[in-house]
Amino acid sequence: MAVRLLVIGSGGREHTLAWKLAQSPHIQQVLVAPGNAGTANCGKISNSEVSVSNHSILAQFCKEHSVGLPSETAAQLEASKSFSKAFMDRHGIPTANWCSFTDPQEACSYIRTASFPALVVKASGLAAGKGVIVAKDQEEACQAVLDIMKVYVCVSVMAAVCPPCPRPRTTNACRTGTWAPTRVVSQELLQQIRETVLQKTVDGMKEEGTPYVGVLYAGLMLTKQGLKVLEFNCRFGDPECQVLMPLLKSDLYEVLQSTLEGKLASSPPEWHQDRSAVTVVMASPGYPGSYKKGVAITGLSQVEETGVQVFHAGTSLKEGGVVSSGGRVLTVTAVRSSLEMALHAANRGVAAVGFPGAVYRRDIGHRGIAHLAQHRGLTYKDSGVDIAAGNRLVDMIKPFAKATSRSGCNAELGGFAGLFDLKAAGFIDPILVSGTDGVGTKLTIAQACQQHSTLGQDLVAMCVNDVLAQGAEPLFFLDYFSCGRLDVGVASAVIRGVAEACCLAGCALLGGETAEMPGVYGPGEYDLAGFCVGAVERGALLPRLGDICEGDLLIGVASSGVHSNGFSLVRKVLERAGVTYSSPAPFGKPGQTVGEVLLTPTKIYSRLLLPILSSGAIKAYAHITGGGLLENIPRVLPQELSVDLDASRWIIPPVFSWLQEEGGLCEEEMGRTFNCGLGAVLVVAFPDAQSVLRKLQAHEDAWIVGSLAHKQPGAEPVVIRNLKHSLRLGPSPCCIVCVSGTNLQALMEQTKRTSSSAEIVVVISNQPGVLGLKRASLAGIQTRVVDHKLYGSRAEFDGTIDHVLEEFDVEVVCLAGFMRILTGSFVRKWNGKLLNIHPSLLPSFKGVNAQKQALQAGARVSGCTVHFVAEEVDAGAIIAQEAVPVLMNDTEESLSDRIREAEHRAFPAALELVAGGGVRLGDDGRIIWNPNAQG
Repeated sequence: MAVRLLVIGSGGREHTLAWKLAQSPHIQQVLVAPGNAGTANCGKISNSEVSVSNHSILAQFCKEHSVGLPSETAAQLEASKSFSKAFMDRHGIPTANWCSFTDPQEACSYIRTASFPALVVKASGLAAGKGVIVAKDQEEACQAVLDIMKVYVCVSVMAAVCPPCPRPRTTNACRTGTWAPTRVVSQELLQQIRETVLQKTVDGMKEEGTPYVGVLYAGLMLTKQGLKVLEFNCRFGDPECQVLMPLLKSDLYEVLQSTLEGKLASSPPEWHQDRSAVTVVMASPGYPGSYKKGVAITGLSQVEETGVQVFHAGTSLKEGGVVSSGGRVLTVTAVRSSLEMALHAANRGVAAVGFPGAVYRRDIGHRGIAHLAQHRGLTYKDSGVDIAAGNRLVDMIKPFAKATSRSGCNAELGGFAGLFDLKAAGFIDPILVSGTDGVGTKLTIAQACQQHSTLGQDLVAMCVNDVLAQGAEPLFFLDYFSCGRLDVGVASAVIRGVAEACCLAGCALLGGETAEMPGVYGPGEYDLAGFCVGAVERGALLPRLGDICEGDLLIGVASSGVHSNGFSLVRKVLERAGVTYSSPAPFGKPGQTVGEVLLTPTKIYSRLLLPILSSGAIKAYAHITGGGLLENIPRVLPQELSVDLDASRWIIPPVFSWLQEEGGLCEEEMGRTFNCGLGAVLVVAFPDAQSVLRKLQAHEDAWIVGSLAHKQPGAEPVVIRNLKHSLRLGPSPCCIVCVSGTNLQALMEQTKRTSSSAEIVVVISNQPGVLGLKRASLAGIQTRVVDHKLYGSRAEFDGTIDHVLEEFDVEVVCLAGFMRILTGSFVRKWNGKLLNIHPSLLPSFKGVNAQKQALQAGARVSGCTVHFVAEEVDAGAIIAQEAVPVLMNDTEESLSDRIREAEHRAFPAALELVAGGGVRLGDDGRIIWNPNAQG
């Protein structure tokens, strides 16, 4: 039969009992009266409105619900100190000398003449744990008697069984934490407690006709005179209950039933072995004196997600949130395999609770830890190496590694070494390629931000991308994780990230090493290293130095940001700028912190590049790692060739612009330290460049960023033009004037990227209801309709558009599907700021029906051109072009479709060049590649 239980009280002890009872399958509901925020509507547990202050109502409630209680006489062991002291004297139970008084003057006289130091004054009745004073001298003890007897009828004066408290009038009620099991108590002492205290108490109550059935908690103290009983409680201790219940393996309801039925001896409770529990009490500032109530408390659910239990004491609900309502507010309890781990977990839980001004101790359990360390033989764990934790880690990461299995190996962990079958992987005449790397001081940022999961991809990427530079397919990976003290949660997060990155790279996580080295690393610190082995058929090995020649083009593949190099300089810039990892990022997406942006993982290029590498079109591949653009590209080139890069041809992420500006970094320092937006650079022949670029751009941002030339004597191996100007922060306001067409969508997608130099601030159309306006509105871009049919002349129409452009402070105007001829005055005013795209390779096939013209002329190549708008139609200076071959069976429609795809690439690229300052229109109407930005 399902049972409903009532737990009376509102503290941490009552929450704990309700929590444990609710785990019983026998229990239907646990009512707590009056309860607290922790017992309010929590599964089987809910608060009851029954009045606990009206004893008659409460007694009637208990009778109606068959709730059993200790007898009134038995309960006097706690309720009356005079009764309990006299009882202990009658039955030879060791306790301090004492005497009870109802007259304060007699009590004071006794204090001054007693043959023992009568310095402890206790109210005889219940005083909520606050009725005892340990005085420093007789005068203070007498004052305590007078103060207490203003409230209570009777006091007990006892011998001081401990040294007087150095602070006057200090109560013993500020119970700040506890731990269990208490292994500092010897078996001999435990046996003495059972025989001389507990058994004598039970036997004495039975002899006096009031058998004791229930919970009996004895407060004990060891003195020079031996064991002494301070007091009895007829209930669980608080906060002792909070460590006992989590360690109780048995069903608490069944234990209570066995107690009531007298069967406890035959069915003793079972406890979790090899477990320790620590409870830390969080109190209101000012407790046990006056304190503020109603303080908001946050973060409780996040704490419990870590396996730490928070038992509420002085809390209540207010407007859906938890607030403080008492002195002892929360008891944070952790159960772990050792006392040290439990203490560490409890303290981390306390630190994670949002409770402003909370008071708590940080040394709960330290005495027990010191005792255990002193009295047991040394183990490897005592030296700081936890083999059991290491084994748990291996068990946790085995499924991660298994998921990386591929042809050639099954990625099973646990052996002495890993095996890989090259033949099974399909290789015929392979050369093995190996690479090793770490992630540098990016670790420091991850550890400071407590964000460990992304480092695995950094580690794998740094090794895999190096192996790719030889043309090799990454086959398997091994990791090395070293730390001072193994945190299984942190280590598993890192290695899970490694495994997931191996899946992205197409290689197996074949093995690894976890090294716990106490004294080498500080708390929370660890280091990583990775090892990748790949293979390449002998004839496909890169770089092909004999094939690389002057005139070859360089294709850059976008990085995700800083990747994993240069972080020592990054951290120095942050320090100089006074920026923390938790600060809002002045670069990156809205809402991101500096730490989040900097921890963006390194891109892995294997799946992107391997199919293109296998085509033979790539002569060399440089991984832009430590040493930046200036030092890595020459590593794959013949010494007689030099590199000419143009930074205006690719998008540089804002993080690099910010670092350069805040750090005052020169162009050479930027180019030698960072990737500046390019994670990989490919060397291709001129005829293959467009084909390779299209394949890359189908999956990743990529650009033709430069070319190779013969190196002059004494010249630098790498020159980066326009770097300074391209690092300029801030997008240029851009306007799109459109009617229809899909180029608008391509431009919007480009400017959405955080690395874009342009921002679309308004879209203007001369026709209402067109698709372009709808697309802009859905993207949150302002729109305007300037209907030409409403204007009497072209000049009036153009004047209105001009007014809108000035309203939005537009710097660049893109014409997308806008077919109206603009007036000469308008074009002259916006000269160098108007961009148009035409579906041919100008100056060929100007005007309308360009595709038809190309087919009729028998042209073998067509394409698109982005140009500045001039007064003469389709005659402005050319910014960018992309060729599109004309096929033998092409129709006007099929050719238009392929040219349109090229437009979607060329128009955004041209916009970035203009908005980023890479190109401008000279006074003579010709293109100028910004000379002021040359490095």
